[in-house]
Amino acid sequence: MADAERVTVAVLIIGDEILSGRTQDTNLNFIARYLAAFGVDVAEARVVGDAREAIIPALNALRGSYDYVITTGGIGPTHDDITADCVAEAFDLPLMEHPEIVAMMEARGGYELTPARRRMARVPQGGGLVKNPGQGPPGFSIGNVFVLAGVPAVMRGMMEDVAPKMRAGVVVSARTVKVEGTGEGVLAEPLERVAKAHPKLALGSYPFFGPDGFGANLVIRGRDAAEVETATQELVTALEAIGAKFMRIEE
Repeated sequence: MADAERVTVAVLIIGDEILSGRTQDTNLNFIARYLAAFGVDVAEARVVGDAREAIIPALNALRGSYDYVITTGGIGPTHDDITADCVAEAFDLPLMEHPEIVAMMEARGGYELTPARRRMARVPQGGGLVKNPGQGPPGFSIGNVFVLAGVPAVMRGMMEDVAPKMRAGVVVSARTVKVEGTGEGVLAEPLERVAKAHPKLALGSYPFFGPDGFGANLVIRGRDAAEVETATQELVTALEAIGAKFMRIEE
């Protein structure tokens, strides 16, 4: 895949509860699928705990390696919500209360604007806001980093504001050749042969096993839709030549 056509994002998942297994992360899957429609590839994902010594170096490494970084988690009102502090420190910027967020909180009313709640109004100096269509405060952005909530329903709403702010890439085309009743040991050679003939495409094999049988999903991905289609037909021909049966092509 040509680098000039590729826009990359890394996802930094923050939270002790993810690492402990108490909470199962579903945000990464949603982000990857959501951004794929814009031609933006999730190129790396990391999970770190609620610790400065973990968050800051991970953020600095990722923001220097990819076009964008999305962080999830750690922007709530409690003492262990330190993502905003860490992002500010990574950028060497002061952390300040954003007047728009404070105004939103005051306008909503119905509760006391305690110091804990005001923690959620802090943004690194010069940072922009990421809209939250729900009831809570917004996320924020600074440089190429978007800082989002960890709660899946809130994060998904924020993504509606994030995606349009990213540079769009060329959307990846994909085809899946599903082969039933033939194992990877037999499929490996024709798959490798087609992969070598199309070095700009990504080809992978994903086996499945179940009460109804076994086989593999052979996936072909690339930014040139015509080449993806050509490679798919070449793969089907190669599989037929080795006697593979029960094939079907899926998008």
